[in-house]
Amino acid sequence: MPNETILIRRLVAAKFDTRNFALALAGSMIIALSAQISVPMFPVPMTLQTLAISIIGLTFGARLAGVTLLLYLAEGAFGLPVFANGGAGILKLVGPTAGFLWGFAGMAFLTGWMVENGFSRGTYRMFFAALIPAALLYIPGVLGLYGFTPLDLTGAFKVGALPFLVGDVIKSILAAMVVTGGWTLLKKAKSNG
Repeated sequence: MPNETILIRRLVAAKFDTRNFALALAGSMIIALSAQISVPMFPVPMTLQTLAISIIGLTFGARLAGVTLLLYLAEGAFGLPVFANGGAGILKLVGPTAGFLWGFAGMAFLTGWMVENGFSRGTYRMFFAALIPAALLYIPGVLGLYGFTPLDLTGAFKVGALPFLVGDVIKSILAAMVVTGGWTLLKKAKSNG
């Protein structure tokens, strides 16, 4: 796997060291902040988390993005108010939105994996690297709602996926544009330096 496919590796070391731990910590804080920007909906609020997770996956690669999301989940489990609307605690990881929370780690890892395996350049490819994992997030998310609420599977889909589909397409476009822009800035800085 060539290092040039992951934007962050062009800026820091490829191995997991203190700089990468700092990146994971910063990434978890960005996700926590994005969780606080929400449109109240029940039982799943609409937040900017998937946008932040897509950008992290597109820039960090599979392993570092996955570690970032596991760190985020650990922060919430230990009581830091990092989940949507300042939520915290271990019960959030076994409740109605638990499928989405755990699915975030898979989403980040898969987004990074796609970038490492052919979806690293160009807005169009990065769009799909962001959109496919975001769409797959609905599998554990809807199943979590189905398992922890009185909703049937259709009802869980209607409240846990349907209202978010258009937003996820838009967020995937934005994530691809942000990361493609990052690559463009890096190329300009190299050519000027």
